[in-house]
Amino acid sequence: MLDRALLVLVRQGVPRSPQYWARNFSAKTSENVSDKKDPQSNEKLIKVAIIGVPNAGKSTLINHLIDHRVCPTSMKVHTTRSTARAIQSRANSQMILFDTPGLVGDREVKKHHIDSNFLSSCRHAVQNSNLIGVVHDISNSWNRNTLNPIMVDVLKSYSHIPSFLILNKIDTLKSKRILLDIVKSITNNQLESIKNYRIKKRKSLENAPAEVKSQAVDVEGWPHFSEIFMVSAVTGDGLKEVMNFIYSHAKSGPWEHLASETTDQTPEQLIVQSVRARLLDYLPQEIPYSLNTELEFFENMNGKIFASAVVTCPSERLERLVCGEGNGKLRQITERVTSDLIETFTVPISLTIVTRIKSKEK
Repeated sequence: MLDRALLVLVRQGVPRSPQYWARNFSAKTSENVSDKKDPQSNEKLIKVAIIGVPNAGKSTLINHLIDHRVCPTSMKVHTTRSTARAIQSRANSQMILFDTPGLVGDREVKKHHIDSNFLSSCRHAVQNSNLIGVVHDISNSWNRNTLNPIMVDVLKSYSHIPSFLILNKIDTLKSKRILLDIVKSITNNQLESIKNYRIKKRKSLENAPAEVKSQAVDVEGWPHFSEIFMVSAVTGDGLKEVMNFIYSHAKSGPWEHLASETTDQTPEQLIVQSVRARLLDYLPQEIPYSLNTELEFFENMNGKIFASAVVTCPSERLERLVCGEGNGKLRQITERVTSDLIETFTVPISLTIVTRIKSKEK
């Protein structure tokens, strides 16, 4: 570990650019692509806004779709605070997925100390996309038969952009028979308008009882989805079909990123977001939402990353909760974040996480 004096002396003053990220860290590059771009090649591009309510599994889905961990994830809501790009290039096509914050109302914004730009970032991503992918969590029995009204409002506002539905977390269902009822509800029973409707091909639903096939009424839905997919972002089930669908909509146009790039985020941003995500997992209730995480030091030395993050706590009591007895909890968090970052950067990581109390130095 680097001592604090060294961190102060070599603290990074200017953030790295996305191009620095592409040059200095290895990425999982798809086969048959190269960073040297041929202006004569028939390049294709597709941009997709992945939207949904908090904790629907958007970031986990994106990580598995591009086969690279570029979106920090946690078990709590509002892990993603701003829109980020996840990129995959294969053959002559490039796919850009926008990982967006969960769609929420004003009450949630105040409760979780969400920035004023939080709500607009999702709409901005949609405006710059060719497709809208709606991720819907079907593990929650309370709201799996309806779309969030804010979601429906977004779809109505951008009805000229084709949208498709991703029913996520199907691995949590004990019986797949209820899928048909869910789909009928959230599509306003407009199954006939959906081309290549996939649930028809599922043998588990062919002989579904009449009560399961009943039409849902008085629910928020969207009747204009062009396709429906049933997936598990955790296990990867059904993701191949989603990928094929997205790439089939790629249109001729110049790529916006190098073939080796998998994200537009800087390494510094990824580290801060990864620390914040694990604070959400390891700390109870609303405590992690009151913490502020900043990168104190970052350096890439001979293929190894050295970094230090500072977690600012509003009080001594919360600092003790973050650190745990004998700093045990903070060590656990540090080990977990280090593991996450090794998977992201695919290089060795030496990470230090320290705490301080607001307006004080520890």
